[in-house]
Amino acid sequence: MSVEAHDDPALTPAAETPADSETVAPSRWKRFGATLVSRFSSSLTRRIVVLNLGGLVVLFVAFLYLNQFREGLIDARVQSLQTQGEIIAAAISASAAVETDAITIDPEKLLQLAPGESVDLENGNDASLEFSINPERIGPVLRRLVSPTRTRARIYDRDGYMLLDSRSITARSNILRFDLPNTPPDDPASSTIFERTWNLLRGRFGSVGLPVYEDIGVGNGRAYPEVQDALNGHAGSVVRVNTRGETIVSVGVPVQRFRVVRGALLLSTQGGDIDKIIASERWAIIRIFLVSAGVMFLLSFFLAGTIAEPMRKLAEAAERVRRGIRSRQEIPDFTKRSDEIGHLSGALRDMTQALYKRLDAIESFAADVAHELKNPLTSLRSAVETLPRARNDESRGRLLEVIQHDVRRLDRLISDISDASRLDAELARADMEPVDLTQLLDAVVNMSNQVERGDGVKITLDIPADIRRGYLVFGHDSRLGQVMTNLIENARSFSPHGGSVRVAMRRGRNIGRSGHLEDGIELIVDDDGPGIPAHAFERIFERFYTDRPNHGFGQNSGLGLSISRQIAIAHGGHIWALNRRGTRDDDVAGARFIVWLPAATP
Repeated sequence: MSVEAHDDPALTPAAETPADSETVAPSRWKRFGATLVSRFSSSLTRRIVVLNLGGLVVLFVAFLYLNQFREGLIDARVQSLQTQGEIIAAAISASAAVETDAITIDPEKLLQLAPGESVDLENGNDASLEFSINPERIGPVLRRLVSPTRTRARIYDRDGYMLLDSRSITARSNILRFDLPNTPPDDPASSTIFERTWNLLRGRFGSVGLPVYEDIGVGNGRAYPEVQDALNGHAGSVVRVNTRGETIVSVGVPVQRFRVVRGALLLSTQGGDIDKIIASERWAIIRIFLVSAGVMFLLSFFLAGTIAEPMRKLAEAAERVRRGIRSRQEIPDFTKRSDEIGHLSGALRDMTQALYKRLDAIESFAADVAHELKNPLTSLRSAVETLPRARNDESRGRLLEVIQHDVRRLDRLISDISDASRLDAELARADMEPVDLTQLLDAVVNMSNQVERGDGVKITLDIPADIRRGYLVFGHDSRLGQVMTNLIENARSFSPHGGSVRVAMRRGRNIGRSGHLEDGIELIVDDDGPGIPAHAFERIFERFYTDRPNHGFGQNSGLGLSISRQIAIAHGGHIWALNRRGTRDDDVAGARFIVWLPAATP
């Protein structure tokens, strides 16, 4: 006895059961539906789809309303009926017209006729009844010429009375009846809602301003304008619509013999012949519209996905940054896209990084301020607590000097901290203007020379006379003046007694904000001091850093160079320091500070 492997479900765990396949398909549709709903929950997506489809719908409606195909088809049909009518009228005139222009019947013989008897029209003698066209000869001609064309032909004599209607001719060309009943109008209640809707649309877009066709039956044909024109000797045509909204084209052609009008031929199209052609053409347009609408919807949906979805992610990330600033949220990176979304993503990422850096700088600044304020406050507190326990006037005098020194130090720190904290706000609010650096340096150097500090240091300015013009930068003159004042005062503090501080200006190229070399202007401040230690070329620009072993403790806040660098960076420039070399390479002749600012382009 053997058991086949496929009979045991436990032996085929990888096989998918029908129940599993039935549950997978709905889950996929649910995910697709959820994605579709989430996409359309965005107002931007809805606007893109509606606007794109709206333009297509307007084009479609305008095409149906201003359909040139219908007008061309009707004009062609009118020309065809006129040509056909002229041929039929010529045939009728040649074969069915009465040669003598009269058929004579004796009235007495008419009274003597028995039921079923007829009058011999060829041998009649009395001119009592006249026919301009012989009705008996019209039938065969009319049947052979009209039947293949699916048109209706009616013959009227020269007085407007109908002689024959093509609907009353049998296959043998015999006349069945002469009196045709009027066609009853359609009952709107008997038609379906789809038929009424289609008739309404067809009437709205296909027959605007056309007169309504009314079948007068055996009435006088002069009620038709085209018949009236034909009886007057020239052809006429009229386009009408029946009660169903179907287009009917009628053409009246005169039946002439020897330039004498003997009657009129009225050719009319069957109701719906033209409309079937137009309807098929419009159905083709509708199919094209539906396919185009589907393609437009998919393209709009895809376009909205490439715009709305990244915008939504960027907005959610920005909201997370606002609510949880400490968690350092990351903005989605769409910078690979070379469009506005990519630019927006890059701008938001740069803005977020700048915000985080600013927050870090604020935290660091607050910590540095607390640390710097804590030192003089601690010293001041110790002096105040020790002052009551001083035993002599000398001790109390030293403690009072410490207190005064700490108070001056606190005052200087608070002033510098306040200036540093206002710097960013002032640079952001004020508009940059062209600044003439030649005039700025003249004013700063003259002011520094007028301040007497008892050190005998002289500040000189070296600008070649032939190039004193054209040194312009965009910036804030007061803040740029502050940079030069800080550098001059720093160099002055390190210069020996009776030394000099030299200020110069020259053109130079450096890397600007764009990351490329730019033309700029260099401001140089040299001193004859001990120079800068090798480890401190960057540290001297840090906040509250000071290294003045020959100066008293607390004589400097350590914010001057930090503020100078901050101002230079805000103007798109750089500031750096180096040591000047003496006659020998290992000799330090002093320190040099260089400020590079981008030149203002005219």
